Amino acid sequence: MAENKQGAEAIVSDLHKKIKAAFEAFDYESNSKVDVREIGTIIYSLGCFPTQADLHDIIAEVEEDHTGYIPLDKFLPAMTKVLLEHKFPPIPEDLLLQAFEVLDKENKGYLEPEELTKYMTQEGELFTQEEMDEMLTALSDHEKNLIYYKDLISQLTIDPNM
Repeated sequence: MAENKQGAEAIVSDLHKKIKAAFEAFDYESNSKVDVREIGTIIYSLGCFPTQADLHDIIAEVEEDHTGYIPLDKFLPAMTKVLLEHKFPPIPEDLLLQAFEVLDKENKGYLEPEELTKYMTQEGELFTQEEMDEMLTALSDHEKNLIYYKDLISQLTIDPNM
């Protein structure tokens, strides 16, 4: 029984490290708080993909008295629980590839930033232009300014056995 407890503690400790690292990347003032608008990006970077409604629920749970800031000490336990429960699992790799292939009507193997922006800001769960700019900066091939989606799939998915 002691081994299982140690194993569980190691898993939680590892999750805490990952969550803190993701959080601290957006804690620009190093005051253990992040702007509420960054929470979605932090959660996505941890391999969780909640709907906008679920994201609002998480924010309501962890936001500091409607100040527009999320403190680490509230976010850490809430996000640890989400990760331990596999509450918002990543999309399987093959489904993600199929989705990109549907958008790539000419079968080029890439999408142009304008194409992806159109789909992401006009259909489904809408992204803001600011979110799209951040995403394109992270995902585009900087030399050719194209999104080679097959190269991205591994970045956008997480091994469920981890």
